[in-house]
Amino acid sequence: MTLQHITLAGGCFWCTEAVFSRLCGITAVQSGYANGHTPHPQYEQVCSGTTGHAEAVQLAFDPDTIGLAQILEVFFATHDPTTLNRQGHDVGTQYRSGIYCHSPEQEQQVRQWLAEIDAPSLWDAPIVTEVAPLDCFWPAEAYHHQYYARHPEQGYCAAIIAPKLTKFRQTFAQWLRP
Repeated sequence: MTLQHITLAGGCFWCTEAVFSRLCGITAVQSGYANGHTPHPQYEQVCSGTTGHAEAVQLAFDPDTIGLAQILEVFFATHDPTTLNRQGHDVGTQYRSGIYCHSPEQEQQVRQWLAEIDAPSLWDAPIVTEVAPLDCFWPAEAYHHQYYARHPEQGYCAAIIAPKLTKFRQTFAQWLRP
């Protein structure tokens, strides 16, 4: 098995990690900070919006089990790709929608997929998702890893992530881990 990687920013990394950790073929999900200019950023720095990083997850996946198109379909169904630097109540450049590619071929595949979807019939506004090569990725602090799995009762988790996961499970039941 040859794994591939892609890095996705869809707002809060707790939400994105909770979604992708449930998919067949995803072998690892790492929360962190992508494509900023400050080396080794800390969460508080990223939250200030001054580091240029996006909260993101880096996925390792088995392309024989789940394809890039399926990953993109889930990604676009589980966040709003039409709001610039915002997801719900989370506002700032660190919450931007982004796809950070690990190779020129992968970037070409992403751009082709985006060109082929019928965005106007799916969203009421243009897609503002940033597509770029992955410049850097810094893992988030350990307390962020598997945050939802460890704290489902926490207010943000219960109010925001749990309903998102319910919708996700209904829409993508055929792709979920047993």
